Amino acid sequence: MRRLDGNARIAAMLLGIVVTMGALAWAAVPFYSWFCRVTGYGGTTNVAEQGAGRILDRTISIRFDANTAPDMPWEFHPKQNAMTVRIGETAMAFYEAYNPTDRPVAGTAAYNVAPDIAGYYFNKIQCFCFTEQVLQPGERVEMPVVFYVDPEIVDDSDANRVRQITLSYTFYQTELPADQASLSPTAGGNYN
Repeated sequence: MRRLDGNARIAAMLLGIVVTMGALAWAAVPFYSWFCRVTGYGGTTNVAEQGAGRILDRTISIRFDANTAPDMPWEFHPKQNAMTVRIGETAMAFYEAYNPTDRPVAGTAAYNVAPDIAGYYFNKIQCFCFTEQVLQPGERVEMPVVFYVDPEIVDDSDANRVRQITLSYTFYQTELPADQASLSPTAGGNYN
């Protein structure tokens, strides 16, 4: 009888460990995402509702980078390679996406900035990366990003040495929204 109690206790402990590890794995992605947004870790940027309100005389160079995942058929590139902005100044840049296929394609953009430390001070007011994008066959669009570099960057002993920030996007293909999928030629619909 004691042996069964010991085995049952060990089984319960092992089950508890498995459940705990599963819960921690499930919570890791949202926690990491939250941590990156709060700290700018990994080059994650901030989202702002309005500009900085204070513009410095100091400038910083912003480079623009664009990529697509291997399964994404779009052509995607920045309309400008770089721009120089004053710290705190609200600026707008454009990216262009083109769907060369004969079907609608949906995509979502992941983004970051380099160096990583600049992510805490890079603020986006408006960005195509906030929502899923759907391009129809042959459609070409310009997509804006409105941003500023927080003036507090000059008060950070590590970040104040940053003279250039690279804003990078990678578009990933996603499932078409239900209203678009029913119009897709692969679903038997007619989108003309």
